[in-house]
Amino acid sequence: MQYIYSAMVLYSAGKEITEDAITAILTAAGVEVDAAKVKALVASLEGVDIKEAIANASVAAPAAAAAAPAAAAAAAPAEEKAEAEEEKVSEDEAAAGLSALFG
Repeated sequence: MQYIYSAMVLYSAGKEITEDAITAILTAAGVEVDAAKVKALVASLEGVDIKEAIANASVAAPAAAAAAPAAAAAAAPAEEKAEAEEEKVSEDEAAAGLSALFG
């Protein structure tokens, strides 16, 4: 993530996103720089309109966030069913244990 953040800092400052600039930011932040990652990031951002990418990401993020609670809600009944089965087994075991005590 540090690599992407450094590119965003450069973009926000109105500077060109280059390998040297990203390396300088990461080095100043105390990050051990992997030259291959820097090169890959610069290559992947070449020709990308960052402003447009940010605008599109902002629109897509709420849709993904809305889907997460739905998935969690679907998993909840399965968890409740498993808990109910555990309770049933526990009651049966308890009854068997009591009958052994009395005879």
